Amino acid sequence: MEDNREFVRDVTIVNELGLHARSAAMIAKIVRRAAGKIWIVKNDLAVDAASIIDILTLEGLKGSKITFKIETYSDTEILNELERLVSSGFGE
Repeated sequence: MEDNREFVRDVTIVNELGLHARSAAMIAKIVRRAAGKIWIVKNDLAVDAASIIDILTLEGLKGSKITFKIETYSDTEILNELERLVSSGFGE
């Protein structure tokens, strides 16, 4: 996979509760619309962004940096949506 702005977004978790079940479910719901695979990477651990359980294993606390990676260019808008979701603190 190419590592450029088209396929990768680095974001910081800003909400107080971090990546918890509700925020993980919000991510997974968006990701399930994707044509290809989407990954979340934290500290060299890559997990399936469509799996709530996998997302929770990242232990994403407030201030944690995570990276979303897409495999298909057609999922760029979903990547943008994920970046906005995390940057906005999941609406919390």
